[in-house]
Amino acid sequence: MRRARPALLAAAALVAFPASAEAHGLAQRSNLPIPDWLFGWAATIVLVASFAALAALWPTPRLEQPSWRPLPGNLGSVLGSRTVDWICRAIGVALLALVIAAGYAGEATPLDNLAPTFILIIFWVGLVFASAIFGDLFRAFSPWRAFRFRGLRPYPPQFGRYPAAVGLLGFTWIELVSGWGETPSTLTTAAVIYTLYTLAAQFVFGTEEWSRNGESFGVYFGMFARISPFEMRERVVGLRPPLGGLPSLEPVAGTVLFVCVMIGTVTFDGLSQGSVWKSLSVHLVDAVHALGIGLDASIKVVNTAGLLLGVLLVTGFYRIGIDGAHSVGGGLSAQRLRRGFIHSLVPIAMVYVAAHYLTFLLFEGQAIGYLASDPLGRGWDLFGTASASIDFNWLSQSETWYLQVAFVVAGHVAALALAHDRALVLYGQAKLAVRSQYWMLGVMVGFTTLALWLLAQAGATT
Repeated sequence: MRRARPALLAAAALVAFPASAEAHGLAQRSNLPIPDWLFGWAATIVLVASFAALAALWPTPRLEQPSWRPLPGNLGSVLGSRTVDWICRAIGVALLALVIAAGYAGEATPLDNLAPTFILIIFWVGLVFASAIFGDLFRAFSPWRAFRFRGLRPYPPQFGRYPAAVGLLGFTWIELVSGWGETPSTLTTAAVIYTLYTLAAQFVFGTEEWSRNGESFGVYFGMFARISPFEMRERVVGLRPPLGGLPSLEPVAGTVLFVCVMIGTVTFDGLSQGSVWKSLSVHLVDAVHALGIGLDASIKVVNTAGLLLGVLLVTGFYRIGIDGAHSVGGGLSAQRLRRGFIHSLVPIAMVYVAAHYLTFLLFEGQAIGYLASDPLGRGWDLFGTASASIDFNWLSQSETWYLQVAFVVAGHVAALALAHDRALVLYGQAKLAVRSQYWMLGVMVGFTTLALWLLAQAGATT
């Protein structure tokens, strides 16, 4: 037996234990020592206490210019060398070629095909964790960045990160709404189209410029990499304080939208697994279907609307916090505040991914073991793991819940610290900076409450 269910579209794979075909491996938590709502109150208390501590003990900026030192010996220079760079690029291109070949030539079912597991679990989820720990690995291994183009024209500044935001929203639509993950060849075709699109954009605007601004995954994983203590400067890998790369995030056009898409899509992913959305969506699908639209298309229309609603909800939360900060004075425009504080939401995006997809990666990601040994479904056993199965006993349901809550609280405390530090820079007065952050504290409490409610909703679904 290999897998209990493909669950390749497992939104909010929170407590991934095989329960039912419709539950994407989710099962109900049981026998928690304290009720779910008490976790929410405890998390709020931690945030308020952290806010008070920051106001009292953090009177001057500390994160805007983080320290950096190269790795000991020649290790930093070796890791940043052009030789290692080319090796990583070659590996990235080879992996892309293998995934495309497997998607078309491998088994037709997703649980026995390398492409869905690699794209939707190892790449999409696993690389988020790897980036936050080890730095910008995607930049090193990106198969598209391996093709170096100077560009035919300058990249328009007004484009900013808008193309990346649209591309990210499109990918999450493929993952959560389209159902293409259940058909390896269709998912692979989407990957091929994105490859051609990316190479064409690099040819026009230049590889580095497009990778930095327009390429969805480069921007996405690059933001998470700013959390990491590892950073490469002038081809030397070194160490900086955790979170140290976030204050230097360039607030170009489209950055706010991009971060809201990062959080909002995961928000919908969690919401879609709960009873509230499932009950509401039945009525919405019926209403759309009554307009003469097919049932399958009606489901996609409703879920697309839900996906956009998740992004709008997060955007609204952030807008409330910024409007509140703007109301305290200081002569700062709302646009400057929106762009100035957006980096503080990246840790929230990180912990939303960690809380919602940890067990998806730990459990369903084990499929990569047997798929790597037989990527094309030819009966091979290249690494002696073709007969491996998935062990669902790595984490208990209660342990998973505690870990999720810890992720959520830690991420929001980090966001508070980043916002407080930036407020000190923007306002120039500690008293005014603290006043501006009352509203951001409310935003963080709102995000925390939303995250824990989504986790509880999904965890209570069988």
